[in-house]
Amino acid sequence: MEKAVNEEVRRGARDAVRDGSRAGGDVPAGNVWSGSWVAERLGVELAGDDRLTGLLGLALRRNPKRAHLLVSNVLGKHVPQSPAVVYGHGVALGRRVRELLGDQAHRAVVLGYAETATGLGHAVADGVGVAPCLHSTRRPVPGVAAAGGFEESHSHATSHLLLPEDPGLLAGDGPLVLVDDEFSTGNTVLNTIRDLHARHPRRRYVVVALVDMRSPADTGRLDGFARGIGAHVDLVTTVSGTVRLPEGVLEKGRELVARQEAQAAQEAPRPAAGAEARTRTGRVARIGLGWPKGLPDGGRHGFTPAHRARLDDALPAMAGRIADALPDGARRVLVLGFEELMYAPLRLAHALEQRLEQDRTPRRAPAARAGGTEVRFSTTTRSPVLAVDDPGYAIRTRLAFPAHDDPADGPGERYAYNVAGAGFDAVVAVVDSAADTPALHAPGGLLAELAAHTPQVLLAVVPSYVPAAPDRHRPDGPDTPDSPAAPERPAFMLPEPLRGPAFSSYAPEEVGWLLQDLSDVTLEAPTEEREEAIQSGGAHYAESLPVEYQPSEQYQELFRAALETSAARLAHAVGVVTETVLAERSPRPVLVSLARAGTPVGILMRRWARHRHQLDLPHYAVSIVRGRGIDANALRWLAEHHDPRDVVFVDGWTGKGAITRELAQAVKEFEKAHGVTGFDPEIAVLADPGSCVRTYGTREDYLIPSACLNSTVSGLISRTVLRADLVGPDDFHGAKFYRELAGADASVAFLDAVSARFPEVTDAACAQAKELLAADRTPGWEGWAAVERISEEYGIHDVNLVKPGVGETTRVLLRRVPWKILARAGAGHDLDHVRLLAAQRGVPVEEVAGLPYTCVGLIHPRYTRGATGADGHAVTL
Repeated sequence: MEKAVNEEVRRGARDAVRDGSRAGGDVPAGNVWSGSWVAERLGVELAGDDRLTGLLGLALRRNPKRAHLLVSNVLGKHVPQSPAVVYGHGVALGRRVRELLGDQAHRAVVLGYAETATGLGHAVADGVGVAPCLHSTRRPVPGVAAAGGFEESHSHATSHLLLPEDPGLLAGDGPLVLVDDEFSTGNTVLNTIRDLHARHPRRRYVVVALVDMRSPADTGRLDGFARGIGAHVDLVTTVSGTVRLPEGVLEKGRELVARQEAQAAQEAPRPAAGAEARTRTGRVARIGLGWPKGLPDGGRHGFTPAHRARLDDALPAMAGRIADALPDGARRVLVLGFEELMYAPLRLAHALEQRLEQDRTPRRAPAARAGGTEVRFSTTTRSPVLAVDDPGYAIRTRLAFPAHDDPADGPGERYAYNVAGAGFDAVVAVVDSAADTPALHAPGGLLAELAAHTPQVLLAVVPSYVPAAPDRHRPDGPDTPDSPAAPERPAFMLPEPLRGPAFSSYAPEEVGWLLQDLSDVTLEAPTEEREEAIQSGGAHYAESLPVEYQPSEQYQELFRAALETSAARLAHAVGVVTETVLAERSPRPVLVSLARAGTPVGILMRRWARHRHQLDLPHYAVSIVRGRGIDANALRWLAEHHDPRDVVFVDGWTGKGAITRELAQAVKEFEKAHGVTGFDPEIAVLADPGSCVRTYGTREDYLIPSACLNSTVSGLISRTVLRADLVGPDDFHGAKFYRELAGADASVAFLDAVSARFPEVTDAACAQAKELLAADRTPGWEGWAAVERISEEYGIHDVNLVKPGVGETTRVLLRRVPWKILARAGAGHDLDHVRLLAAQRGVPVEEVAGLPYTCVGLIHPRYTRGATGADGHAVTL
């Protein structure tokens, strides 16, 4: 039998890609090797090929298993490098693999290792040309069964999963090409081959790496293992050598790391009292890539030559969109990938580099374009490495930020190295949609950290690919002859949620708006004109907006007084409803508030979950329109990104229960049309005076201060809009962001005032939630019965013109043409703002004994410009 490891191939690798090892990119100039600092202090040596120090530097890592880190200058992970150099090294290795395999190349499968070699594995597959690529992952994907797994003994995070969409990808007997950035002990390869060979034996393996750093003993161990399983193993590398470690290097490394971190902590400037630790200076903007529909974002589930061809076709246009978004005069640009997501950002960076090289003619900034724009590529990582600002050290600077993809192993720090202080004029951060979370946008998150070091941050989101599964949302199993097949998913891609500060005055992590921005469209009209248009033209109320009410100073003072008085009561109700949701709906619910009245409540519930349980719950706002239902595209987006069974719809309060019924019908119709099941239409509300729902914070009818104002207590967002010429079949419903009202905005002040009372009400709220969970909370619909009675008693004969409760009455006075206000006899300060508004509009307030609500607003039954029926159109009397 031939030798298990083909030494001839290894020797040939030493002479390959000779120019690439000196490409340098962003490694220190001159004769300073970026490993000399560690070598001098710990006695670590690199011995072997004379090109070794051109490809590798050294750093120290906070890792109990291995003190040193070999830092590749051409991998595109820790060191920003030309994407042509990074991609070129992988492709060159792949071409050598294809030459080695000959006729067997078309039967090969390439497997790259997470997280550092996912991009390299792809590039090797591109060089082979005819082989599909799969990479291991540390991100479990619900509904996708693992086809294997293994451990990486020296890594900071060890467990690898193999999640191919096609289980047969690893079941063949053709050559398996295993790709990693460096081989130090060979343990990772042994673990992989052991697991996969036991499942699907094959005769040939090819191990590919940029550098082979195994000791002679480790080399012999791999040879013996290969002979033991009767397989042939080839090794293809760019260079080879050995790391020589002195006695006690692990302990010395730990001590050196501790000293350096202590010194860095002492030298770090201390922020002034009350000041933020870091001030954002750069601008953050989102750009649309136009990623091809259904194209995987990488090899987590497999990436075929056909996928590669689609990507090749789409890259020029996507690179053009990035180029057009770059700031004027940008001379140095970094494309920053995200942990395992290396290949897509690398190809985008390479295409951008080619685009800018071809376009050296000045377009916007002659001075910059004359010399060309330099593009570099690197990615974030979960590996903790010590940063030392010294030319002889490979990691000069470090940005630290929280993980932002809800990792399966829990929260933790993530890092971007050699970005700060590198002089980038723009950073293009490329993440997948699973990582486009509030944590990404939060203060101290990745985008904020980047913005502190570069004038322009561009966020590009690649849709996270999840393999299609016909029964993924069907708990009763796959289709049978008696159950019709679910309709195919639409062939269009929905945008990511809008977030503040670009859309709304809320912090980005507080809520994602599943809406489209219509801020530049004129939609407002005076109340009477608007309602007259609704009546005369049969228009729907959601096709226009009322003019935003501008509160007087007296009214604003009432709001502030009401907030001060009721903050603790509101905090208690928030605690009760949140604890109820967590106990009986889902331990990690996805909050979906009904814009816009439900959105402040959803944010408060999210804040309570963090306060009481240290949970960061996702929260989105969606549109629901009377007579039209809930935004179906928003539900589809939620179903694609979350388990529908975890979704909890949130609103501020109930009146007579019309929206409760509307939502139940809309969810039923959506499930029938789209074949998606699992959404629970039961709404969780802060106040349920109408006894319309089971999940509530209170059934008292009292003033919720957020009902007093419109956009200025709702993140400066308008009511939602649904109009055919603005909202197409593939669009979210729309809304406006009233930036011009920022001076009167009380949105965050309202949230902060209520949240500040959480500690004092926690025990009582939790106790009441426990009592409610054991009680019968079946809706009695007393509110609906009362509305029907009032409608008849006052000769209105239409329940849609009767708006019960403090919140709904306030809306009547702010938006409609009110007839009269019914107030419960003896109602106190909860109605101060209602009385003031009624006086301003000349509307009589009539006290009624025994009224089941604190107040009821009646829309004028004869002035039909203020009356809309259940279908959203004007009522004809």
